[in-house]
Amino acid sequence: MSFVAELESHLGVSLITDPDITSTYSKDQAPFALYSPAAAVLLARTTEEISKALAFCSERKIPVVTRGAGSGLSGGANADSKSLVISLEKMNQIIEIDPANQLARVQAGVINLDLDTAVKEFGMAYLPDPASRDWSTLGGNVATNAGGMCCVKYGVTSHHVRALKVVLSSGEVIEVGKATKKFVTTLDLMHLFIGSEGTLGIVTEITVNIVPRPKSPATLIATFPNISQAAAASTELLKYRPSMLEIIDQTTLKAVEEWHPLGFEVAGSILLMQLDENFELGDASVATCQSHGMIDGMFSTDASDAADLIRVRKLAYPALERLGATLLDDVALPVTKIAEFVGLVEQLAVKHNLTIGIFGHAGDGNMHPTIVHDHGDPEGEKRAKLAFSEIVRIAQSLGGSASGEHGIGSIKRELVTDEISHSVIEIQRGIKKLLDPSGILNPGKKLP
Repeated sequence: MSFVAELESHLGVSLITDPDITSTYSKDQAPFALYSPAAAVLLARTTEEISKALAFCSERKIPVVTRGAGSGLSGGANADSKSLVISLEKMNQIIEIDPANQLARVQAGVINLDLDTAVKEFGMAYLPDPASRDWSTLGGNVATNAGGMCCVKYGVTSHHVRALKVVLSSGEVIEVGKATKKFVTTLDLMHLFIGSEGTLGIVTEITVNIVPRPKSPATLIATFPNISQAAAASTELLKYRPSMLEIIDQTTLKAVEEWHPLGFEVAGSILLMQLDENFELGDASVATCQSHGMIDGMFSTDASDAADLIRVRKLAYPALERLGATLLDDVALPVTKIAEFVGLVEQLAVKHNLTIGIFGHAGDGNMHPTIVHDHGDPEGEKRAKLAFSEIVRIAQSLGGSASGEHGIGSIKRELVTDEISHSVIEIQRGIKKLLDPSGILNPGKKLP
């Protein structure tokens, strides 16, 4: 029997083998990451089923790629024709909500926004808010240590996870972390798995923090003549503890204006800030922006204004996407280097004859340069891929990192060696060898 037929017999369930269907399970949203339709897809329903599948695959050295919703942007969930894809989409149960202990326990296939909606009934919130939160899974969020716009105040996924249930490549099931808020009994093994992109084990259950729901935020929008003044203002605005602090460059603003005119024709950059406490700091926030050359701005405590005021940020990526094929990059920078980064990327755009719009999280330095080239233009695609790598190297040269929240996946593996020492790389390889001695878990991803 082929491994597919043998694994079906071993598990007592049918696998998906139709190439038209397996193809849709074999890639994420990264536009130029290589993939092939997997040999088979298992729609897992229990931890025990995954355990049996991994024990089987480990013994036979069958590559295994774990998949959530496929919302990733780094090729981290991409498979090849020899792989088994294990999809966690059916493991979507919220197991427990405990408002008194401020925790929730969920299966890895639960959608981020579904959890937040469920705990809202108890006056609580699950705070990590990646842009894909209405369809990305919590397992996927854990795999990439996903961020979002609230990171400036509330941190990334890892700051909200208490415990994990993980299936190792051998099929052994372990639990790391603890449901208690504090836990230092063992080495902090839990955070090895957060952000590991499915290379060390398959996370099947997650215990997370939930907190009393913040107030509806007040919102500041401010326009500036250029990115340098906006970035300088954003650094100073951090003292007000914003729950959101976003920046948009002129290239992106022009794309938005061409699609949905919002009155930003003369702006060189825009800052958006939200406060979910201390609304009395609104006047001071406006004054801070004025001290950095603000053209125009307003601060509103009316919750109904928030959607209108941050609309330009919501339109940023789709506006650039309208201009052609896009490559959405993700780098992390010291917040004081944002303006310098944008200036260098603008020079890069001219050098390669590309449109590159930049928007992102000014509060934590996580920028999203978006490269645009003509559809069906092989030469333009080649220039875009080259620019993609050069953008990462620019960020690294400024003391930044190859990724802040999208992950390394397959598309940035060769770029991380510029910022990580050989010793650290070898330590990572040693951990991988210990936890996945057969090397079956998401081969070719994350680790250089």
